[in-house]
Amino acid sequence: MATAKEKKEEVKKHLKKMRSELRTIHLAVTDELKLPEAKNIKDLMTQMEELLFVIDPKTKKKK
Repeated sequence: MATAKEKKEEVKKHLKKMRSELRTIHLAVTDELKLPEAKNIKDLMTQMEELLFVIDPKTKKKK
């Protein structure tokens, strides 16, 4: 079982990655007036589910 410090670091890592990807998508939407690819959105949703699992391992993935 991961310690609280390890969980915190893992959550930080996930959040930094997601923030970077969201920033890229935001810039594309606002500057280039391009909608994001569906794959990019699905990838971010998957990352958010993984983050939720790190925070609360009892959470079950809904399909």
